[in-house]
Amino acid sequence: MTITSSELIQFVRLDSVDRFPYGVYFRHIFLPSAGKGEMIGDRSRKGGKVWPHSQSSHEGTVNLLELGFDYVRNWYSICQCRLIQLVQYSLVAWFKSSLANNTALKNWENNSSPICNGRRANWIGVICLKGTVWGLRLEKMGLSGTIDVNTLTALPRLRTLSFMNNNFNGPIPEFKKIPGLRSIYLSNNRFSGNIPGNAFEGMVWLKKLYLSKNQFTGPIPASLATLSRFTVLKLDGNRFSGEIPGFKLKQLHVVDLSNNQLEGPIPASLRKMKADMFAGNKGVCGAPLTACKSTPADDPNKNDAAAPTSKKNISIWVIVIPIIVGLFIAIGAVIIINQRRRQQPPAKVEASSPSNPKTKTGLKVEDRATVASPSPRQSNGTKSAESATKLTFLSDDDRDKFDFPDLLKASAEVLGSGYFGSSYRTDLPNGSAMVVKRYKQMTNAGKEDFQEHMRRMGRLKHENVLTLVAYHYRKDEKLIVCNFVKNGSLAAHLHGHQTLGQPGLDWPTRLKIVKGIAKGLSYLYKELPSLVAPHGHLKSSNVLLNESFEPLLTDYGLIPVINTENAQAFMTAYKSPEYVQQSRVTKKTDVWCLGVLILEIMTGKFPSNFLQKGKGSGEEDLTTWVKSKAGDGDEETSSIDMVVFDKEMGTISEREGKTMLQLLKIGLSCCEDDALKRLDLKQAVERIDGLKLGNFSSDEESCQWQ
Repeated sequence: MTITSSELIQFVRLDSVDRFPYGVYFRHIFLPSAGKGEMIGDRSRKGGKVWPHSQSSHEGTVNLLELGFDYVRNWYSICQCRLIQLVQYSLVAWFKSSLANNTALKNWENNSSPICNGRRANWIGVICLKGTVWGLRLEKMGLSGTIDVNTLTALPRLRTLSFMNNNFNGPIPEFKKIPGLRSIYLSNNRFSGNIPGNAFEGMVWLKKLYLSKNQFTGPIPASLATLSRFTVLKLDGNRFSGEIPGFKLKQLHVVDLSNNQLEGPIPASLRKMKADMFAGNKGVCGAPLTACKSTPADDPNKNDAAAPTSKKNISIWVIVIPIIVGLFIAIGAVIIINQRRRQQPPAKVEASSPSNPKTKTGLKVEDRATVASPSPRQSNGTKSAESATKLTFLSDDDRDKFDFPDLLKASAEVLGSGYFGSSYRTDLPNGSAMVVKRYKQMTNAGKEDFQEHMRRMGRLKHENVLTLVAYHYRKDEKLIVCNFVKNGSLAAHLHGHQTLGQPGLDWPTRLKIVKGIAKGLSYLYKELPSLVAPHGHLKSSNVLLNESFEPLLTDYGLIPVINTENAQAFMTAYKSPEYVQQSRVTKKTDVWCLGVLILEIMTGKFPSNFLQKGKGSGEEDLTTWVKSKAGDGDEETSSIDMVVFDKEMGTISEREGKTMLQLLKIGLSCCEDDALKRLDLKQAVERIDGLKLGNFSSDEESCQWQ
């Protein structure tokens, strides 16, 4: 493409040359041989000369501003994506020069690698997305000096900044110059002074602000109360004073104002917060703290109340008497109910699904009723009673780490409720985090059959299969324990990342995930040959992602132990064309589920109607939609990208587009209605494994030169 001076100014967002006194530096700038002025080229190209980047000296560097825009205008062609990389390189390197004690960023010096390769960052502390700088996480590095916001404004996709646990001081930087920021983390520094009331004005995308343990003074900025997307605000450990603003934000679920010098009543919108969120402010009152003291000015009816009339006394008794009578009735009812409960054997208490999925609940409450209390039959034998409170571990390595009492003592966070039960995260005393899944639709499985199946599942070990740790058997419900996976489910990253303030998945990450899913499924087929559908419930919510976005299959191998009627109603294997049309599950049923999952990953569309109602429901399913948009695949890749592929994957090269189209076709081949025409798993895995990711750092592949 040809770039004009106005386009360059718009991209770099320079208000004046003074902001960059030595210009913007580029490691390589490519000019055609017919270009006006001195020619500069890449080492791989014939003719031309390489001008090295240098921070310590601008001798021998390319000063773009001094070259003049007439010079830039005479470049015959320049690669836009390469320009983005070069500008990022220069801006991030320049930003480092504004920081003191920056030895922790030595990795940034003379680094010839591009800052970002897709989602992977080559420079320490940089967060990347789609080949561009998405954030900076410079924590615990002993940094000080000035946070040069002016430099960062030229990074168009910058969304998150974290400088926690450093030695920055002085006033808060002018972050409103970067209105696209989603999150700012400045806790545990030495920032000080008043924050202007309009400091966050216009930052409509801001969701999280961490200013804890600094030295800020003055009132809380009023502009914070106007941010509609705000979810987390941590101002604790400062010296803020004055009254608390009236936050009217429905999404705001964490506000920590403790250990400041605030005063006055707590606004009604914050009264549902925990009391410790306001602790350490001597002048703050009102729910959830102690009530505010009433003053004569606050109570205009005080004088009237001092001399009540007989009419007022009558009206008061009319209100009070029914309340007293109702109170006695309620107390009597409670006494009767308690007496009846004492006469009955211990009953099972069902675990309810709270409306807030992040509520701290308790395995310790429900499970003491359901598990820890032995039945009358069990009380006859010590062994039976002990088995009611024991976990059965599937590996000797985990046996000594924890037991059932540890789960009962730990607080449990509800991760979600599905068709077959609820999942809880528990943080154990030893520091590890586990997930406990409660299944209530396994009552048809006998104890011996269930235990044998669990032992079989416990022997599965693969990098793309979530290993089971332990289980607990009761006739009316089963508990299965596995390790907590920090990055959550694939479904959340495909469909809920915007709500969580996370970036979408780029193309390289999606290809990596598909390959991992295929490998995990192939392993299940190898190790569980007797099962017709070794997974049986493959969908995006049953694929977890670890910290490196490697997929882990979960909820596999359930068909033998789930009640048949529940399995047929909810499991994905029973939504396949062969089951809907012929009431049978085959060895290719999991392949069909894999195909649907591939289409979901590539399109970003959630196949809810397809999975709930099954084929033949009269509604267009995901497979039909993709076929109608992609046609026979003869169209140009670019036109198919715009219609079918998820836009969250970003702009890709022609070569990558062809690979994406190949994967889409593999997904469609796995979704053939006729199982005989459908790929078998071995074919699907081989084709997926054969897909190669292009080299994003290569100019010839990632950029189109004219």
